[in-house]
Amino acid sequence: MYQRDSGNRFFHQKRCPLDVKDLALLLLCFLCFSTTELEAAVYQVGSDQEYHQVENVPWEKLMAGDEVHIHWRPQPYHTKWVLCCRGTKDKPIVIKGIPSAQGELPVIDGRRAMTRPQLRYWGEQRGIIKIGGARDPADTMPAYIVIENLDIRSARPSFFYFNSEGLQKYFKNAAAIFIEKGEHITIRNCFLHDCGNGLFVAYDTKEILVEDCSIYHNGIAGSYYEHNVYTEAAGITFQGNYLGPLRKRCLGNNLKDRSAGLIVRYNWIEGGNRQLDLVDSEGGDIIRYDPRYRTTYVYGNVLVKQKEDPNSQVIHYGGDSGDEDAYRKGTLFLFNNTVVSRRASTTLVRLSTNGEHLDCRNNILFTSQAGSSFAILDELGTASLSFNWLKKGWKTAHSRRTGNVDSEAEIYSENDPGFQNAEKNLFFLTPKSACLNKSGSLPKTIQNNYPILKQFHGPRGTKTRPVDSLKDLGALGRESEKK
Repeated sequence: MYQRDSGNRFFHQKRCPLDVKDLALLLLCFLCFSTTELEAAVYQVGSDQEYHQVENVPWEKLMAGDEVHIHWRPQPYHTKWVLCCRGTKDKPIVIKGIPSAQGELPVIDGRRAMTRPQLRYWGEQRGIIKIGGARDPADTMPAYIVIENLDIRSARPSFFYFNSEGLQKYFKNAAAIFIEKGEHITIRNCFLHDCGNGLFVAYDTKEILVEDCSIYHNGIAGSYYEHNVYTEAAGITFQGNYLGPLRKRCLGNNLKDRSAGLIVRYNWIEGGNRQLDLVDSEGGDIIRYDPRYRTTYVYGNVLVKQKEDPNSQVIHYGGDSGDEDAYRKGTLFLFNNTVVSRRASTTLVRLSTNGEHLDCRNNILFTSQAGSSFAILDELGTASLSFNWLKKGWKTAHSRRTGNVDSEAEIYSENDPGFQNAEKNLFFLTPKSACLNKSGSLPKTIQNNYPILKQFHGPRGTKTRPVDSLKDLGALGRESEKK
């Protein structure tokens, strides 16, 4: 074997033969190591399972490869917990609901929820399931965690929960899932509703995936500060989600984000003050100096502005802190979306400063009102439009002070794009639609990295987009109404 001498040079050392005891000890160590590597715990929770209640699970001991299976039962599980644990790419830690025979998801209800006594963590008032930030178990950077197939509900000031100090009240900004910090976290096929925020992600997070979820009926009445989704991360993707209206009289946005590396694709987003509010990071240099901070990709989505939505803007892009140096000051790539507004007046995108740009291609931009009710920008910024369907009479902006809009090769038809039935939210295109085979080419970087491959498939999820509709405008293209 080789060792280093004091001068950091290698020299040869004569091997000594191992005796029988050495070999036996070596073999024992190998067997122990192999067993440890192979073993992963599966905790089964349910009425007829080993663990009857979710709070019986030793959350503080979860390790890479462990899984917690929460089986459906007629009664909700009134429980809440924290995850401070690290999986790996090959061995994630999985919290999985096991649906009923009818497909019903297990319910995790924040009302009068119990916290396991062995768990001690700050921010209990902020969520039902919290990731990151605890005293017991020891604090760590959570990683490679999957939460899927759960219906998580009811965390807001009207409701209470129990911990070791007794009855406690939720904060306004309490979320169904609150990620204080973490890396490579996946939220999949979950219902998040009846909370202040449906999902809240703080800035000390990286690479978050939210897919195939239903997030709706969140918010606080009379408040603009709680949303269906409120996120800030270095790398975050939303795909295949249904984001529905907020609770009645709640004034928050549907999806509010302050991230770098944001991708919003193949979702159905309906209702809210704005459908998308994409503004500046509050987390400082971690997010703002990420090279992805100044490009955002929104494609293949259905965005629906309801008649009663309080704000005319479908999307806001740039910043809202007042510190313009921190604003995104980049490009919002908006392509192959179906945008539908039933409001009397609509603005597609508000850009915060002249440093923000809208690249708008191959979209269907439909209003149920006259074409003159629809504007592209507000007062600032620049926009490039090409190969979009619009009603004739659309405006650069509704205000006298306007941003700069360049437009080419737009498609017009008399009243509508050829939807199957706009009143019933059937936005597939008919065989006579003016939007068939009208898409223009996208920049090479988008074609290579963000190709249109799928489309939203309700009630949530995605499916492969039919090949013969890939050149159609909008998010859905042509398809039989029965499919």
